[in-house]
Amino acid sequence: MTVQTRTVHAADADSRLDRWFRRYFPQLTQGALQKLLRTGQVRVDGKRAEASTRLERGQEVRIPPIPEGPAPDTGPRVREVSAADAKMLEQAILYMDDQVIALDKPHGLAVQGGPNITKHLDGMLDALRFDHEERPRLVHRLDRDTSGVILLARDQRSASFLAANFRSRDAEKTYWAIVVGQPQYEGGRIDMPLAKQGGGPMGERVVPAQGKEGAFAVTEYSTMDVARRHATWLELRPLTGRTHQLRVHCAAALECPILGDGKYGGQAAHLEGMSHSLHLHARRLSIPHPEGGRIEVTAPLPPHMLESFATLGFGKPRNAAAKRTA
Repeated sequence: MTVQTRTVHAADADSRLDRWFRRYFPQLTQGALQKLLRTGQVRVDGKRAEASTRLERGQEVRIPPIPEGPAPDTGPRVREVSAADAKMLEQAILYMDDQVIALDKPHGLAVQGGPNITKHLDGMLDALRFDHEERPRLVHRLDRDTSGVILLARDQRSASFLAANFRSRDAEKTYWAIVVGQPQYEGGRIDMPLAKQGGGPMGERVVPAQGKEGAFAVTEYSTMDVARRHATWLELRPLTGRTHQLRVHCAAALECPILGDGKYGGQAAHLEGMSHSLHLHARRLSIPHPEGGRIEVTAPLPPHMLESFATLGFGKPRNAAAKRTA
């Protein structure tokens, strides 16, 4: 075992360093990698790095001697995707051009891998290469149980551009949710900092934080319709992108948990005779396009939310076509 240096390929640009190691050196555990990072044995372009460091094309990663295991990959690989999964992804395309692909992510499909997650969107993106040399890459995330618009970049330059727009809040995100109960006010602004809390039977949770302890989190909301005060159809516009932000803001600030969100609403998040699936949908995304103008994409409601809309008397909403404007 010797020290080696590997160049980051275009297909791996914008990947987290820990996920890059997981891809090419699967025998190296997360704990072992963290130790190598703490001791400075892993470096990027000669500098210390963290697990969350985003890689750029052409950077040099120093790899110290690591335990023997499966032979590491020598370059980016095309992952096998089943015909059924490839067809599912192609049918989920809402918009596509040479720089971006917008998908309607199904409820229940994880975006990335993790403990006990073997099937995820990131692992199937080779099915959406089409005529491009690079595989599409994620530029933002959705929870596994949240459906709706998710954007992919088709090359490294577009990925960097889109990621910067998400960070700068130039991306306008609109979600639809059914919540249990009725908020005190028909609309308003929720300004509630959030913090992560580990452990417990429900796993890691996000909780309201006090003062400087948490991360700044703001959501605007408005009421679209009310069903006999038992449930409310809300439009949610997150101005920040914290983990589980909308779910915690609805449950803690509005005291109206999202229907089906047992993690944050417990039994109060369920209504008799209705689906226990999370009723949160990334309805619309508007964002600057890498080649100029903006793209605006709308995703239709998933089946379980359509059924709940009909049951509650909200009606069937119209769907708008995806478009790019100058």
